[in-house]
Amino acid sequence: MSDHPHDHEATQALENLRSALETHGITLPSLDLHLLSYAGRYASPPLIALGNCNPATAQRLADALGTR
Repeated sequence: MSDHPHDHEATQALENLRSALETHGITLPSLDLHLLSYAGRYASPPLIALGNCNPATAQRLADALGTR
């Protein structure tokens, strides 16, 4: 764990999102903390990088979010 002031908040959100996606059978391989925002010292938490995915994963994500 780092000494970033929002470390726990960011890592907990990342793990919660990863777990929620997993319950729908969705894996985003590049899901992680956005390193540039994580390396800085800002008043807000670091960004979560959702990353890239293939069209099938994008469709499963859309289906899980109920956009149809």
